Amino acid sequence: MLRLDTITLIRFKNYLERQFVFTDRIVGFCGPNGAGKTNLLDAIYYLCLTKSYFARTDISSSSFGFPGFRIEGHFSRQHEKFTTVCILRENGKKEFILNQETYSKFSQHIGKFPVVFVAPDDVQLVTGGSEERRKFIDTIISQLDPQYLHHLIQYSRILLQRNGLLKQMSETGMMDEALLEVLDEQLVAPGEYIFEQRKSFLDTYIHEVLSKYEMIAGKEEGLNLSYQSPLQQHDFLGLLKSARQRDIATQRTTSGIHKDELDIRLGDLPLKNIASQGQRKSLLFAMKLAEFSVLQRFKGFPPILLLDDVFEKLDESRMHNLLQWACVENKGQVFLTDTHCSRLKDALLKLDLPFQVENL
Repeated sequence: MLRLDTITLIRFKNYLERQFVFTDRIVGFCGPNGAGKTNLLDAIYYLCLTKSYFARTDISSSSFGFPGFRIEGHFSRQHEKFTTVCILRENGKKEFILNQETYSKFSQHIGKFPVVFVAPDDVQLVTGGSEERRKFIDTIISQLDPQYLHHLIQYSRILLQRNGLLKQMSETGMMDEALLEVLDEQLVAPGEYIFEQRKSFLDTYIHEVLSKYEMIAGKEEGLNLSYQSPLQQHDFLGLLKSARQRDIATQRTTSGIHKDELDIRLGDLPLKNIASQGQRKSLLFAMKLAEFSVLQRFKGFPPILLLDDVFEKLDESRMHNLLQWACVENKGQVFLTDTHCSRLKDALLKLDLPFQVENL
């Protein structure tokens, strides 16, 4: 079992200094918009994955007018105790510390405390572009396989270099075929590793999504998901060579695993074009709960589950199905937020399980 027992926030977003102690497995945060409910969930996410779920830069997570912040959490995992600290210094340097040992690379922490976050704007995962879904899939696999994150970083670095060279060649008209050959060969190894891991992961994950969707919706609705990658039909090096002239003309690498897609359809049509709001929300939660199930099976214990403002997104029947799974069937720690304290407490009371609610 993985549990967060306490968290202390200093100069983090709207918290100048605040500590929370969690005594129950199911924890609710309630209060009006702007009270800091989502910020508290984001702080928990920081301790698990070394970064904000929302902010692109660390400094934007500091309290207004302050140049840094500190988050400290005390975890219990399989009868072991862990103290995790994230510090953003005044000079902009971020440090991450586990049991008084400072990481040399943040990637070393990924996967130690698995977490799943469900937030209102996550519907972009369903309705947005392919980049949203690639990022989502990469985050899950990175918690399962440390080498995956290493290859992802390497691929992104080489891709940036290749795109820079393509732009230079297009602008100057001077071809550096030898350097392009080298970059192509360097791109292949991490690209093929990422492709194989995505393919293997999605074989299992897609089945989980379909099962969870039917559970939340209460019926089968003809949902189909499929993994699409140019590497499914062609070897990567051959793809890069055949697209070389097009790449030079467009000044970017037009084929590779950075073009992969998780295609989502209802029947034969793209889901985002025809789905109702309820169907979109149901698929979002199904994808997140499937993420949860895969992480739990791989780790041997349930991840921490963060549910932000979910009461506004589902009808009563779908909400009941979600809470039944998240809080009753799931034995892991759950954090929920709601703007209405009475609604949150009533929903948790119906579960007939111990819980605590923090009024912010």
